[in-house]
Amino acid sequence: MEDKYISKQMVNRHKLVIDNREKMEIYGVLHVDSFDDREIILETEQGLLAMRGEELHIKNLNLEQGELTVEGFLLELAYSEMKGLRKDRGKSFFERLFK
Repeated sequence: MEDKYISKQMVNRHKLVIDNREKMEIYGVLHVDSFDDREIILETEQGLLAMRGEELHIKNLNLEQGELTVEGFLLELAYSEMKGLRKDRGKSFFERLFK
């Protein structure tokens, strides 16, 4: 019974670890909205997260555990409001972020 409680507690915890701007480990990931080698947009426990960089590659994705590992050169990170609370549906992520 305790194991289920601990694993649920870990999934609901958002954590971001960056190692030399070349490797990112993200915990509390709910969904990956889009990705390419320059930008990854994902939904986390703390809202939308946009990662921009060069040669970004998803090395590990486990949505059951809420874990994502990305390698590449990180240039920018930006959080936005929770996905379900969006009021500006027709605008792009960065238009909403930089009002």
